[in-house]
Amino acid sequence: MQNLTQQLQQLFGFDDFREGQQQTIEQLLAGHSSLAVFPTGSGKSLCYQFTATQLPHLTLVISPLIALMHDQLAFLRSKGIAAASLDSTLSKDESQQVMQQARDGKLKILMISVERFKNERFRRFIENIPISMLVVDEAHCISEWGHNFRPDYLKLPQYQQALNIPLVLLLTATAMRRVQKDMAQKFNIGFQHIVQTGFYRANLDIDRIPVHHTSKLVLLTQVLDETAGAGIVYVTQQKTADELAAQLQEAGYSATSYHAGLGNDARASIQNRFMAGKTRIIVATIAFGMGIDKSDIRFVVHYDLPKSIENYSQEIGRAGRDGQPSRCVLLASLDGINVLENFVYGDTPEAYGIDKLLTEITSSAENNEWETQSYSLSQATNIRALPLKTLLVQMELAGAIEPKYSYYEDVKVKWLVASEQIVKALPAEQQPLFNAIVGQTTFKKIWGVPNFDGLHQQGFERGTVLSLLEQLAEHDYAELEMKKLTDVYRIAPNLLTPELAQNLHQYAARNEQSEIARIATMLRFFNLDRCLNHNLALYFGDQHAPERCGHCSVCRGHSLSLSRENDSDDASAIINDMQQALAWLNEKLPEGQVSPILLTRFMAGLTQPVFTKIKARQQALFGKYEETAYHVLLQCSHSIMDEPTSKQSG
Repeated sequence: MQNLTQQLQQLFGFDDFREGQQQTIEQLLAGHSSLAVFPTGSGKSLCYQFTATQLPHLTLVISPLIALMHDQLAFLRSKGIAAASLDSTLSKDESQQVMQQARDGKLKILMISVERFKNERFRRFIENIPISMLVVDEAHCISEWGHNFRPDYLKLPQYQQALNIPLVLLLTATAMRRVQKDMAQKFNIGFQHIVQTGFYRANLDIDRIPVHHTSKLVLLTQVLDETAGAGIVYVTQQKTADELAAQLQEAGYSATSYHAGLGNDARASIQNRFMAGKTRIIVATIAFGMGIDKSDIRFVVHYDLPKSIENYSQEIGRAGRDGQPSRCVLLASLDGINVLENFVYGDTPEAYGIDKLLTEITSSAENNEWETQSYSLSQATNIRALPLKTLLVQMELAGAIEPKYSYYEDVKVKWLVASEQIVKALPAEQQPLFNAIVGQTTFKKIWGVPNFDGLHQQGFERGTVLSLLEQLAEHDYAELEMKKLTDVYRIAPNLLTPELAQNLHQYAARNEQSEIARIATMLRFFNLDRCLNHNLALYFGDQHAPERCGHCSVCRGHSLSLSRENDSDDASAIINDMQQALAWLNEKLPEGQVSPILLTRFMAGLTQPVFTKIKARQQALFGKYEETAYHVLLQCSHSIMDEPTSKQSG
């Protein structure tokens, strides 16, 4: 048998493995699930790409971004490796073609997002495909102690077991020791099978430039003029991205903004122009970067503070992947610190919302079964989508609810061929089911709605009906449309108690404190008077970085002192505006719904489901105090609503 290096040359054209790659691949080929922690741009993807070619069945890759999937697919296809994705950019025919290739055993790698598992059609399809390995990219998303936590990732161990996948590979660039252990434990990965490479990047120059907000733009243009090549300027908010990009364009720079508020087509076009060298500067929120495989990014500037050390590391890691010297500049001030912290506070569910969630479950459940749709549940509880998902996952872990299945409430079918012709084309054993579907489908013009209850009474289960309809759609006999994803849970009423509500509230409060502490840790890092590169490596468990790198602002003798000042906002002005806002909110919302926390979030401009419903953003006072510390606003709101602050946390 050829050795691995020879196969690497033949398959990928590379002469040698990079640090950590061969060890990870050898562990996987020996049957050991593994966790690979490599810095951004150091070749994590090759670990699964190479291994997949050596395994007998499909490798299923969970990837968080469509752009990242498409970049990796282009690379794999250029090497002649059969790979595909199932994502929202594919047409119906393209999706069916991918699924057929998987059924026929013609694919080695299939890439999906974690949300794809919510699709009942996909779940029925994947249950029948033999899978050799599950790969989780950006795997830190599975850990509640990591940044970018995504509750859907917590279900991946269950999916692995349900699909009998023998091998798992977790990939991440940014996970400190605590997060690594948490990730490994969830997938039963032995500590000896965690592969971590050196974190230190000798070509990255880390610079912190103290700045007053009035001179930020001037200093940014100086950095841009001093530094050749393309780069990214990171900001916190979408409106800052748009405003700053416009200012740079007016000053003659090739710049454009990028954020989640833009449409998919616009984002794809902006990214493509940047990759092709047609745009020099991207002014972006954190929505930009993951999966950007541009090796010659010469600078990353943080115009605003990053969210955490993990985010900072990930963002500067996009510079200099070609090994050439690159600049990482922080325009250091505390201007945006309150905005960063307020985002955290805005995500924390109120005790009222958690109580409402449990009431909603118990009042709408029938026969210990509860059905829900995420948007309407978010509106009913006034809990934002991500924290709501997190609470539901915590309730699953506590045994209070158990997911049974998901289905689309709205199912419509359109015959593309006369039903008489369809029934003749079907095998004899499927004809009774099809005839029953025809008899139980009510048509309005050309679209029909199947009556699943009526079909159930005739002995035909929903899944069986949908399987036949999907089969007909695949063969162009019918067109199928499914909307309103509904999740069905089994509930344990004896566990839906005030004690559970209290536990969930404490869990939310701990997460809030953890995120605020993460911001404080980041500030301490930027205030260090010891080598920044060395300490950044230490944070991620790399003991081997030089104690003095010689290419950071501290090593050049420039220390920094970012200290928080006492908030000097005029409390009387805030209270006056709050009283006006409170009067408006009380007009728009049911009695008792406006709490000091809700009023605080209105003044800070923190989006809440209830604010969307009442179009709060159109009010002049909404977000007027977004740069004011949350605790100052909360104190003012308590003073006018006459509730002791001890009753509720922020």
